[in-house]
Amino acid sequence: MLDRTDCVRQRIRVPAYLHAVGTAVPPHDVHGAFIAWAGTRVDDRAKPLFARMAQRAGIAHRWSVLPGVDGASAVDAGGFYAAAMPGTAARMAIYAAEAPALALAAIGSLGEQVALDGITHLVVASCTGFVAPGIDQIIARRLNLPADVERLLIGFMGCYAAVVALRTARHIVRSCPDARVLVVTVELSSLHLQAEDAVEPLLAMLQFGDGAAAALVTADPAGIELGQPFAATLPDSADLIRWTITDTGFAMHLDGAVPGRIGQALADRAFIDTVTAGSAPGDLFWAVHAGGRSILDAVQSALDLPGDALAASRGVLSDNGNMSSATLMFVLARLLAAPSAHRDGVALAFGPGLAAEGLALRRVA
Repeated sequence: MLDRTDCVRQRIRVPAYLHAVGTAVPPHDVHGAFIAWAGTRVDDRAKPLFARMAQRAGIAHRWSVLPGVDGASAVDAGGFYAAAMPGTAARMAIYAAEAPALALAAIGSLGEQVALDGITHLVVASCTGFVAPGIDQIIARRLNLPADVERLLIGFMGCYAAVVALRTARHIVRSCPDARVLVVTVELSSLHLQAEDAVEPLLAMLQFGDGAAAALVTADPAGIELGQPFAATLPDSADLIRWTITDTGFAMHLDGAVPGRIGQALADRAFIDTVTAGSAPGDLFWAVHAGGRSILDAVQSALDLPGDALAASRGVLSDNGNMSSATLMFVLARLLAAPSAHRDGVALAFGPGLAAEGLALRRVA
């Protein structure tokens, strides 16, 4: 067990390393059912547009903790959303039960890759639900972690919260070189379906699914080194991505202008230098939050990246959709498992604000 007083005495800033990432998704594939449901809500004039945009979304599967009846989905007869839009309390009751369970499944996946003994810190990120005691406490108790494990719950930061969680783990390890930090991201976006009939909000909901990821960060050199963090809030963009808490769950607003604003920001050479630390973008590997096909296209175009540079991100988007904070962790899991011609890289994510958060990365030789 780490002697906490050592954290005060130690002044050596050691590197922090992401050793492995475990992932988990629920068993219910809801993407096709959502498209069918949404297609009945838009008016006849908008149906071709919605169908075309859904086809171009680059998503094949999205997963939900919500079961249907007799193999159907939550929007079909007898499902959670069949009769009417449930209240926020009913949605949060499911979050309280299912979010910790999905997080523990991801931790189990992580435990198959690395030893999880001696955890000193637990950092949890989630924006799709609230419960007290928090899911950090629930997870710690179910893992039988010591009562003095230091916990941090990062709430309501959205898609870039994975970067915030990893950055926090990096700060902890650099302050306490003996720390073993368990980082967890868990999101149940499917709990927040809204009774919309306009194309834009339906296309926003079309992006999101459920998922959880867990990672181990320590000072032992393995996996990927977590380097210098960076952050930027894009001007005049505060309303482009936002959650609104309503009586029927959290209503997501994802403006169609988001990809263009991200592309403009990345085209700014000052921002690029911050992101790439002076390296040419094509000479780096990229872990980009898979927020949507158009967002990935905007990043790829603005940075003039090779055609396969965002393959990991596009693969996660296809297989899982946008899982908010868990998405970037899924991308990192793929990059850890695959060889790369590049040693140095960048993690980059976007979220409410409109804000960009990231970390410099370096593969351990």
